[in-house]
Amino acid sequence: MSVPIKLAFLFLTVISTATAKSAKRTDYLSTLHAKTIAGICTVIQSDTSLCTTTLKEVPSDDPITLIRALPTAAESSVKKSVTFLIGIKPKHTSNVVATAAINSCEKNLNNALEDFAEFWKATGKDVTTLARNYFTCKKTLTSIMGYHSTCLDDIEDKNLKKEVGIGIGVGKNLSSDSFDVFNGLPTIFKTFSINVKLNEEDTSPRPPPLSDYYY
Repeated sequence: MSVPIKLAFLFLTVISTATAKSAKRTDYLSTLHAKTIAGICTVIQSDTSLCTTTLKEVPSDDPITLIRALPTAAESSVKKSVTFLIGIKPKHTSNVVATAAINSCEKNLNNALEDFAEFWKATGKDVTTLARNYFTCKKTLTSIMGYHSTCLDDIEDKNLKKEVGIGIGVGKNLSSDSFDVFNGLPTIFKTFSINVKLNEEDTSPRPPPLSDYYY
């Protein structure tokens, strides 16, 4: 085969492959799965790509299942963030300030994981429980975001801050996306005609009144 013919064949192969991929993407975007994900991720205040990519891996068209999948992914990523922090400790042992900052960040993210446990108690296993504890769910996700922010705010060294920021970034961003999605549930529920009233009152356990401590 002569060189010009080989080049022509290669060009046609590339064009054919690109066309096939484009057609496949167009086909996916028209599916119920893609449309459901779009209806959920659209409420996110910033970049929606992480939300879209994450939910694309969830084999369900059910909005509630997909909504719950986002904080599930966030929790899993925060666990990986803690593992990351543990992993970088050895190379910073000679720096007392860096070690203290990493330990503080690890503590904050473990607190965030405890909040995830409370979050799942609040969401329950059905949409009715989620709706009843809606305010509590949002409050807990706000707390989780706060632990991530505190973690980075406590690091003064720019290089360490960049290293930690990259290492915990996915968990931080997924936690933020999860809050945006739960904060936007009224819009999402309206989009998918989910006729459940979301409770805007705090239903989290409260400490007993001070009078209970006096005899």
